[in-house]
Amino acid sequence: MNKKVFFGATLIMLGAQVISAQEVNQEEKVNELDEVVISDSKFKLKREQSGKVITKISSEELERSQGQSVATVLNRVAGVFVNGSNNAAGEPLGVYIRGGRNRQVVIRVDGVTVSDPTSSAGDFDLRLLSTNQIESIEILKGASSTLYGSGAAAAVINITTKLESKDAIAAQFSSSIGTNQSQDDQDYDVNEFVNFASINGTIGKVSYLGSLSHQSTDGLSAAEDPLESTTGNTFDSDAYNKFNVYAKVGYQWSKNFKFHFFGNLDQYKTDFDGGAGFDANNQFNSRQLRGGSFWEAKYPNGSFTFVDSYALLEREFNSNFPSKYEGKIYTFDAYNKYNFNNTFYTVIGANGSYSDFNLFSIPFGSDDFEQTINDNEADFDIIDPYVNLVYASKFGLNINAGARLNIHSSYGNHMVYSINPSYTYTFGENYIKGLASYSTAYITPSLFQLYDTAFFSGNPDLEPEESTTIEAGFEFSHQKKATISVVYFDRTSENFITFDPTTFVNLNSTEDIEVNGVEVEANAKLLDDKLSINANFTYTNIDKLENNIRIPENSLQATIGYQLCPKTFTSLSYQLNSKRNDTFFNPVTFASDPVELDGYGILDFYISHQLMDNLSIYAAMNNVTNEEYQEIFGFSTRGRNARIGFNLKF
Repeated sequence: MNKKVFFGATLIMLGAQVISAQEVNQEEKVNELDEVVISDSKFKLKREQSGKVITKISSEELERSQGQSVATVLNRVAGVFVNGSNNAAGEPLGVYIRGGRNRQVVIRVDGVTVSDPTSSAGDFDLRLLSTNQIESIEILKGASSTLYGSGAAAAVINITTKLESKDAIAAQFSSSIGTNQSQDDQDYDVNEFVNFASINGTIGKVSYLGSLSHQSTDGLSAAEDPLESTTGNTFDSDAYNKFNVYAKVGYQWSKNFKFHFFGNLDQYKTDFDGGAGFDANNQFNSRQLRGGSFWEAKYPNGSFTFVDSYALLEREFNSNFPSKYEGKIYTFDAYNKYNFNNTFYTVIGANGSYSDFNLFSIPFGSDDFEQTINDNEADFDIIDPYVNLVYASKFGLNINAGARLNIHSSYGNHMVYSINPSYTYTFGENYIKGLASYSTAYITPSLFQLYDTAFFSGNPDLEPEESTTIEAGFEFSHQKKATISVVYFDRTSENFITFDPTTFVNLNSTEDIEVNGVEVEANAKLLDDKLSINANFTYTNIDKLENNIRIPENSLQATIGYQLCPKTFTSLSYQLNSKRNDTFFNPVTFASDPVELDGYGILDFYISHQLMDNLSIYAAMNNVTNEEYQEIFGFSTRGRNARIGFNLKF
């Protein structure tokens, strides 16, 4: 499809917004300020009762992000920088929150911690998820190991998938097409297709949901050709193909007892290049098969919940250094919640994980795979009993405190704890909340960091990383129409696990690592809620970090949305990141040389229109100014790109 055809289709869709006279009923708006939060206590508490500033990405915002990746959506949150979210679709992602790395962030899906024992950091690959299958996301920043276990040193990302309809049958279909081009390639060829279908409902006591999501992307090279501007040659594009299947069946036995079983298959394959500025014909395949269950029994003033999952993970690199990974992980969380007269809340529970993995590689001079890591050795178990207490007084004082005993099969026992007091002063429909917290976290080395022999990075003598986080700040809410919050954070880490670029071996830092910063968030709804303004600013003192590559010191996000009429919504978003440090492998000296990446700003445009009660269309343009920048040295980023799509529900 050429440029004229693409923009012609876009203009036709946008023109329909003006000439369509059909009136539709808007879905009831949910003011985010009225929503409850659950991530900091596992209870549904009013926002003003929480001692944290929790960011919630609603279903409405996710619907306006159709066709975008989970990484792109998360990248708008204060204190969150997902490096690689603007690169080629298949490039690895770095989730940097408050100066932390992937392994310091816990990701949970429907109440279960998801991770990958075959990866170097043991973290979960966000590329496996589809935005279309997600109902909402809560981001809890700061150390949260008491509730969520090892790894929750910088943040917890709680993801909730879509819920089934109360009707006997309901369905949703969505599809979008778009360009996928660099700053130098502005031909507007359609190279990205995203499709989603779901059928769900409730028949009597039985509920069901099934969904299918697919994404196909091409047209952009992962590595950037450093000579393209002078030679006119371009690197080959690197294709990306993702497939998601999800199914859930539940049964409401009685008013107080329900359960469901779920299963999902998430997989993708992507081409990748040989490194910074180096084209290659490589391919990476990743596949996760996961199944589990959820059980909840309620009783007067309380409930007992059990949720678990079992996952089989496979990853394969087809390159000059081929390798195959196979891993298994079983995770569970069992906890009892009790509410004493809406003033005193308790959670007592235990969660655990059992993981192992195998690694196969081809030794130098050989043509056949050999097993270099065996799951008989590369495995460990974790069982953590924990308790959390919440006191929410009627006069404004709120205290959230907890403790967890980490019982590790390789590292023995270790206690972590937290205390999070806050005070809320209410006057009229306004409130101001002061908050503080002191919390500890504990991160054990991953199986790969301990046992890797294929790349000689494994170090069985690694010690667990321990950290302490201090937070202080305030939040002000005005008539449930506007809020502003300011939070200061300071995290100190002992035995910080790092990587020696000369020996390629994982090791513990001999010095304590400290990082601090400030997060500012503000949002408002004006003009009878037609105008929405959301903005945030994050300062991270990266000078104190031993490993500060790719983390911006200053980051600014701002979005202005306007309801043009009952059927049409439009928004402008701007993201600004300051200069960052990076490194690249020097093939002459065989060393990692430092390099500085320039700061950049990206402007995005979005518009949607409700054609009928059950049919909406939308269009978006990303990087409107065609800003040229790099998130990772030597790798391409997306230039000006356009996307159109529709969403059908019945």
